[in-house]
Amino acid sequence: MSVPRLVYDDDCGFCTFVVSHALELGEFEAVGFSELAEDDDLRARLPDDYEECMHLVTDTAVYSCGEALEQVTKRTGAAGWWLTAAAKGLPKYPEARETLYHWAADRRALWGTFARHDSLSNGNGST
Repeated sequence: MSVPRLVYDDDCGFCTFVVSHALELGEFEAVGFSELAEDDDLRARLPDDYEECMHLVTDTAVYSCGEALEQVTKRTGAAGWWLTAAAKGLPKYPEARETLYHWAADRRALWGTFARHDSLSNGNGST
């Protein structure tokens, strides 16, 4: 199986910060939105509104928004992965996950004042 591709808004400092930590914790190929014009096959697998959130693309599936973040935490063993695993059994969990993801994403400029990277510098993905 090939390395999962983590597609993200590389114009967003907070998004780049999050992806850089995912790369430190797990094996992913980072692909910024600005790079999608160079990869028609990958772009074709993404939803039409792909710029609304991050995506994790594997050989067999595309996970978007909160589900993508959930998959990243699961695959990296990042802090809190157990919380999402436990929450999956709760009623309306997928709706709550997506609501929380979009609430945070709508405030990424604010989060970027506290934590941001202007580029990826570890060589595991885009720059």
